[in-house]
Amino acid sequence: MAGNLRLCKFFSFTQSGLVEENGHVFPRNMSDRFKVCPLVVFALILVAWELISVLGIYDPNTLPSPSKVFRAFSELATSGVLIRYAVASLFRVTVGFYLAVILGVFFGVILGVWQRLCAMFHSLIQFLRPISPLAWIPFALLWFGIGDGSAIFLIFLSSFFPMLFSTVVAVKNIPPIYFQIGANFDFSRMETFKLIVFPAILPDIVTAMRISLGVAWLVVVAAEMIAVKSGLGYLIIDSRNALRMDYVVVAMITIGVIGLVIDKAISLLQKPRFVRWKFEKK
Repeated sequence: MAGNLRLCKFFSFTQSGLVEENGHVFPRNMSDRFKVCPLVVFALILVAWELISVLGIYDPNTLPSPSKVFRAFSELATSGVLIRYAVASLFRVTVGFYLAVILGVFFGVILGVWQRLCAMFHSLIQFLRPISPLAWIPFALLWFGIGDGSAIFLIFLSSFFPMLFSTVVAVKNIPPIYFQIGANFDFSRMETFKLIVFPAILPDIVTAMRISLGVAWLVVVAAEMIAVKSGLGYLIIDSRNALRMDYVVVAMITIGVIGLVIDKAISLLQKPRFVRWKFEKK
């Protein structure tokens, strides 16, 4: 019984914007000091990493120390290689991802609205969707050669089907009463899409974009290891061949930082001002 009361208090506080600490109730913003916890964890990892390198637990050639990685970062940044390769990767992701978003949402709305057309292509979509984009690398190289085209094609495939599938499901989940109201106002097809369909599916589209962009960022690194001669993925494989593991770690950290920034940028679109229907329905 006491456990249930504590659970109820917890949900009551969290829903009301309050936090209980040491038997006292504070506004949620007073618990912001806990936001430094990730920084503490990161610092502890760096210290442990440096100690492992100093004590010689692992060969420095296989696990470079943080200080060596920092020097490598300085070298790559000063020479312009890191920035040039990061921009190359971002360019491929941007083109492939937004092409997938545009076509995925467009065809998703069509398939979601026309049930017969969706039934015709449903099996084909479900057949192609589980195939890994990396399985298409041989065909990408044959069709587009070594260069940006191959990487963009693979990124497009990795993002297209999640966007298509999410859009179809979102359109089908629109409450029928919305369309009945549109019919009462004598909306045209364009007005129905602009005032009903698009606002209703936007929350699901933003969520699908966030997931698809993460997958696209993973795929571009793998594609650059095989299909192109630039980018962060190419930097990793080229540095490995040269036994410069410090460069490999720099590229990995850069990939993680860029991925984090991209995810935070997409998450801003999930705020109520952009997807207000999601909150108004609750």
